[in-house]
Amino acid sequence: MNWYILAIIPVLGLLVFVHELGHFLAAKWAGVRVEEFGMGFPPALVSIRRRERGGWEVLWFGQGREHNDIATQNPLTGTSGGMSATSDIAAGANRPAYRATLYSLNLLPIGGFVRMPGETGDVVDEYGKYDPESFAARPAGKRIIVLCAGVIMNLILAFVLFTIAYGLGQPVPSNAPVLGTIEAKSPAAVAGLRLNDRIISVNSEKVNTFDDMRRIVLAAINADKSQHSTVRITLVIQHSGSSSPQTVYVDARKNPAQGHGAMGVGGQTTVTPLWQAPLKGLQETYDTLSAIVSGIRDIIVGAVQPQVAGPVGIAKITGEVAQQTPTVGWWPILYFTAFLSLNLAIMNILPFPALDGGRVVLVLVELLRGGKRLKPEREGVINFIGIAILLLLMAVVTISDVIHWAS
Repeated sequence: MNWYILAIIPVLGLLVFVHELGHFLAAKWAGVRVEEFGMGFPPALVSIRRRERGGWEVLWFGQGREHNDIATQNPLTGTSGGMSATSDIAAGANRPAYRATLYSLNLLPIGGFVRMPGETGDVVDEYGKYDPESFAARPAGKRIIVLCAGVIMNLILAFVLFTIAYGLGQPVPSNAPVLGTIEAKSPAAVAGLRLNDRIISVNSEKVNTFDDMRRIVLAAINADKSQHSTVRITLVIQHSGSSSPQTVYVDARKNPAQGHGAMGVGGQTTVTPLWQAPLKGLQETYDTLSAIVSGIRDIIVGAVQPQVAGPVGIAKITGEVAQQTPTVGWWPILYFTAFLSLNLAIMNILPFPALDGGRVVLVLVELLRGGKRLKPEREGVINFIGIAILLLLMAVVTISDVIHWAS
């Protein structure tokens, strides 16, 4: 098993947390009461909440939700697929005066949510008046900001990750036939190759670039029909600081492990100056965002075939990227996480029911109708249909990912 696949846990956890944090902070700014900030979907494992008299209390397995109408709690409503409960007053209960936000860690690691009262227009009294601290009571502009805040935070996260990646150093291949990395215990290391060794020829064929060396080695491996697991490669090299070349024999691997080369060597790289990191991070964010949007447009018009990866596919790719970290550094995983963050932002802002963008569309429809809102039941049906379609698509893509992975 490739244990690097577990990198999907902190990667997706970071993306979801930052997205939901955006909704949470925007809700607080807009004066909306946040009943729960949850990572994952219920049932709850552990939660914390500030006590009325100071300090924090730890609650286990769903404690602290007793004052909600449990029948209305489900992952098909609420910001980012979270839960929205009808107000306790509407349910005929007396809400306690002290209402602290519950921060929960839940069993199903498939997202997160920020639960606020009135997300689906729930009324709180017989006159149809909204709880003044509810999401429904906020002006349309503030509701749109709360709904878009998660997307904005994912854009900011991508910029920050790109900036950190460039700040740590972008590995730009120089393509010179000089060794920049040598894996420990690799065929190259066993043969005595050193960093900064210049490769003059491979199997008596002169090389001018690192790609030339890779091409010749690959051709030798493909030409070998023996049952041996290695192929003897003859290198003429020149050690750094030495004026005379020497011949070295490397037993290149025919079938190296994933993420490892036949000889276990890499080329030299150049590093981006630290002061350029923020500007490059901003440019990379814009370029990547533009590429994603262009790709979606091409799929819609039928110019290209859609290539979609579900949770299983993303986990597999994340593991492959994370596997490069010991030899290449943090650049690949930081860059890939930023790329996923931009994808999450774009997907959530699409005008599709149940997504943030779909909820924004409902608010815009309200404005076009002169402030007349859709009935909560109708809005709930729209979001239910949307989430059902999304879950069906996720199931199909996941099955496809598993089949391709197994093959």
